[in-house]
Amino acid sequence: MQKMDGMTYAPVFQGKTRTVVEEGIFLFAVIGLDHGHIFAMTNGLLEAGATLVSVFDEDPSKMEEFCIRYPQARKAGSVEEILQDPALHLVASAIKPYRRCELGLKVLAHDKDYFVDKPGLLTFEDLGKVRTACKESSRKYFIYFGERVHVEGAVMAEKLIKEGRVGRVVSMTILAPHRLNAHSRPAWFFEPGKSGGILTDIGSHQIEQFLTFSGAKGATIMHSAKTNYNNPDHPDFNDWGECSLVADNKSTCYFRVDWFTPDGMGAWGDGRVFIVGTEGSIEIRKYLDVGLSSSSDNVYLIDGEGEHKFEATGKMGFVFFGDFILDCMNRTQTSMTQEHVLLAMALALEAEDRALVI
Repeated sequence: MQKMDGMTYAPVFQGKTRTVVEEGIFLFAVIGLDHGHIFAMTNGLLEAGATLVSVFDEDPSKMEEFCIRYPQARKAGSVEEILQDPALHLVASAIKPYRRCELGLKVLAHDKDYFVDKPGLLTFEDLGKVRTACKESSRKYFIYFGERVHVEGAVMAEKLIKEGRVGRVVSMTILAPHRLNAHSRPAWFFEPGKSGGILTDIGSHQIEQFLTFSGAKGATIMHSAKTNYNNPDHPDFNDWGECSLVADNKSTCYFRVDWFTPDGMGAWGDGRVFIVGTEGSIEIRKYLDVGLSSSSDNVYLIDGEGEHKFEATGKMGFVFFGDFILDCMNRTQTSMTQEHVLLAMALALEAEDRALVI
């Protein structure tokens, strides 16, 4: 599993997987292969027991690559062929960001749940349409927030918080640098109107983490900013952004997102999360421990009993995917609520929209 390029980073659980359904019970298809996160999303669903049926993309070469990795997938002839398949429960997608909402609304209208790469929508108009469609269809429009649900260090941190090891979470700081790899990026990536912009895109990950770890049901953007420091060839692109929030339970968060991972780093980004509670603190070193180890999922806990280091890889699993499948089957909201998903995107959109341009 390579860690140098975040666009194609696709975690595979290294321990005993948690399968929640038998083969052939929960069926899904894939539409849109424009971002490599679709491989991570597919891995997670398969590991939890979902059955992959078919795939469609307008680019035959992308479909060919997907089917080499997942030979059980049948190549569909069109989007409509998949939407009209009555056996399918779910459609997963990493289609171009500016097409994600349109596709999602079609999926819900065909009585299927939708699992889409972040950012799952790009405008407040999109957000309103999705809220209405979810209410009218009673179907799920879920977004892949991989920086939490597909990181065992984050899964362990959530467990420690729920166990009360740090008391009540009062503050968080999140640092989320990413490797740009500009030469491999498609043209739409550099256009905020098509990609969403840095705070809508990778910022949505950080906001979702804050809401989850703090237990917040709402939050206010106190400050956000963005700029283009080092990409003059793409003047509308922002390669750096920051945001500060305060939650309805008084917990606060500052996060920074950027595209400045140095070439010499052995991972696509040194993702770090600092969580301060009333009785302890946690640091997550997600993808490596700089200068010490290339291992992922290093969790540091300081509590009333002392200082602790945990190496979470292979120990926690990616519990979201199994919970999500069961939510789709049982119409429950265990993995996360629909409101939580849309709140994270609403705040990301607001942060992008209100950002001071430096």
